[in-house]
Amino acid sequence: MNAIISPSELANALVGPNPPVLLDVRWQLSLAKASGEPPFDGRAAYESGHIPGAVFVDLERELASEPGVKGRHPLPAAEDFGAAMRRAGVTAARPVVVYDGGQGWAAARAWWLLRWTGHPDVRVLDGGLAAWEGQLETAVPEPAEGDFAPVPGAVPLLDADGAGALARSGVLFDARAGERYRGEVEPIDPVGGHIPGALSAPTTENVGPDGRFLPAEELRTRFKALGAADGRDVGVYCGSGVSGAHEVLALAVAGIPAALYVGSWSEWSSDPARPVAVGPDPQ
Repeated sequence: MNAIISPSELANALVGPNPPVLLDVRWQLSLAKASGEPPFDGRAAYESGHIPGAVFVDLERELASEPGVKGRHPLPAAEDFGAAMRRAGVTAARPVVVYDGGQGWAAARAWWLLRWTGHPDVRVLDGGLAAWEGQLETAVPEPAEGDFAPVPGAVPLLDADGAGALARSGVLFDARAGERYRGEVEPIDPVGGHIPGALSAPTTENVGPDGRFLPAEELRTRFKALGAADGRDVGVYCGSGVSGAHEVLALAVAGIPAALYVGSWSEWSSDPARPVAVGPDPQ
């Protein structure tokens, strides 16, 4: 099953016999504490213009639970996530297409959660709203209640112990920027560096200058060169399980299944007993 959909394919699907449920998940990583700038308001961006029929989904409130020892964006409770998706009109019988402003991270988080909880047909709009050439609307739709009943566990999930073990036994990709992996800077979490044994694979290198995914063969070549070959188990983490979901999506486009460590560095680094590696080498 395809994990992404092009803008032209989406335009055709929306006038087809079984149009997808559209979810707008605009969100940006907030560095407000460091910069003093107000956080990005995804709801306001949605209300200023969105793809017709799209329903806004709040990443912080509906795609994650409260931050704490499990990280900055822990998994939402299954019942809460299911209720949010039903409010948005999600059903098992209709495909779902998710988009964000163009970065793809937030849309991938929603994609991964829907896949993890068992939805059979969900895709991300390649390039997000920035790639959409159709009209926008400001009217906020009121979708009929959906019937989606989440059943967690449909795709692999890693906890902290599993991620640490996979870094030694298989392939664990760190999807953050290289300087954060190396521990040169850490603008958000308490400690810089990476999980020992993890490999640096910034998620920004999965897309071209237009923000759309590289062709599947190029992605496959990239990940195989980094070690995702010969049937080895693959996992991904990032800062808090958002950009890491984008890397899992890129791996899916490449035909390589991968597990997500949702707690990611925000969970790992919060426990001083866990080992930390710094520098360019996995160690």
